Amino acid sequence: MSRAKAVQGESGDRLDAVLTRLGLVSERALADALALATGLDQAAPEDFPPAPIGGDLVSSRFLREVSAVPIALCGDRVRVALVDPFDRYVSRALGYAFGVPVQPMVAKAGDVEAALDRLYGAAQGDAAAVEGEADEADLERLKDLASDAPVVRAVNALISRAAELRASDIHAEPSEDGLKVRFRIDGVLQDQETLPPQVKAAFVSRVKVLANLNIAERRLPQDGRMRLAVRGHEIDLRVATSPTLYGESVVLRLLDRSNLTLEFGDLGFDETILPPFLEMLARPHGIVLVTGPTGSGKTTTLYAALAALNAPTRKILTIEDPIEYRLAGVNQTQVSPTIGLTFAAALRSFLRQDPDVMMVGEIRDLETAQVAVQSALTGHTILSTLHTNSAAAAVTRLVDMGMEPFLISSTVNAVLAQRLVRRLCPACRVPHHPGVKELSALGVAARGLGPAPMLWAPRGCEACGHSGFKGRLAILELLPVDDEIARLVLARAEAREIERAAVAAGMRTMLQDGVAKALAGQTTIDEILRVTREE
Repeated sequence: MSRAKAVQGESGDRLDAVLTRLGLVSERALADALALATGLDQAAPEDFPPAPIGGDLVSSRFLREVSAVPIALCGDRVRVALVDPFDRYVSRALGYAFGVPVQPMVAKAGDVEAALDRLYGAAQGDAAAVEGEADEADLERLKDLASDAPVVRAVNALISRAAELRASDIHAEPSEDGLKVRFRIDGVLQDQETLPPQVKAAFVSRVKVLANLNIAERRLPQDGRMRLAVRGHEIDLRVATSPTLYGESVVLRLLDRSNLTLEFGDLGFDETILPPFLEMLARPHGIVLVTGPTGSGKTTTLYAALAALNAPTRKILTIEDPIEYRLAGVNQTQVSPTIGLTFAAALRSFLRQDPDVMMVGEIRDLETAQVAVQSALTGHTILSTLHTNSAAAAVTRLVDMGMEPFLISSTVNAVLAQRLVRRLCPACRVPHHPGVKELSALGVAARGLGPAPMLWAPRGCEACGHSGFKGRLAILELLPVDDEIARLVLARAEAREIERAAVAAGMRTMLQDGVAKALAGQTTIDEILRVTREE
């Protein structure tokens, strides 16, 4: 609180605004408290109008300055969403402009900003204010630019908007025409805006300063991290820069711990796959692998597994590259190859710390695989990931690395393969009756699914940003290494042969799991085909 009061004294802002800016109070908690204190109703995102209210009666600049949005004209009153209901000047000014009394409502600052951007266009003033100010040849000038208020506000506003839209990544890509910005939302890149060419150097410099990167080095890729208070809670960001023809490209990955879910049901595990997976995790020793391409949710699944295993009776150690989320009660270590702290070296050191469970971020080479197998043979549970397209391919990948098949068959308990698909918005999805040809195209027999199985399609609404999708879920396949699979591993069988044996024993493939989720109304057939087409 002393820090907040000090900042308030320097900035002159209200204390509640300072508290949310510093991440000490969330916007939701603040809005709830203001509504309770004033007795006013709260405005939800769907309450904001589809078009501006009042035409030219009030300027968008004034509404941005006072953080207010007229919601509706109701007879002899105008309803207005306010971030600060105690500021009587706003109500008086808007009442004068509309010629009717104002009925105030409390709203989150993020909802008000999003509505203003949608109704009146995103504010470009901060970005435009730094046009012509970038001098790439002058390091001191770059530092000054990076600390200028317009650049600071422009970067902060971009990150805030990305967090509000549930984006996982921000891509800032330089071109001849400017700095193109795209957000990855639910796994799909979406264009946002293009900043002027003169802003490129200042924007990149500001991000580098925040991530503690070398602001003068523009020829080599750099990686860093930073933490910002956004919308009343802290967000970790991983930053990667890379030189391109027209300047440096920047990618920021948003790691919002407030949105992290470690519940298997929320991730896409159902009653078919969750019980056997938990049974594999509960075994006292052995290896459980999670496979899939980059960005398929492997790390989140491992974190959920660690959360399920986390108990006072177990010591859990992890070695990760990088550490994406902090888990209470788990000892997490970041790899550092420059000083010799590799996955294999860390895993060896872990064995001297009497662990019960160890998580290795990724098995990339034979050395790491060998240490993981030795750890499993000495009575430890090992969780790790591999980059393979299917569960069966993980076994053959270990053999290709140089692992002896008898060690794989005796230590690997199970392999879980997964992909991420977009989840249909439950508020606006619409039913869709497919034909037999559509099901046949998936390789799924139409018989047994009923004469007219129901599928669902996206439509779009305010709740999902008119995309028809909200969030993602995993489609999964679990391959337990039973006696038959172990026999095939010892015989150095191909992945297809191993998969056929697993399916014959009851394994549900990712495609089948995806179709089941589409029939349950969780996603669409197009989404399933998008991520499983190579299978």
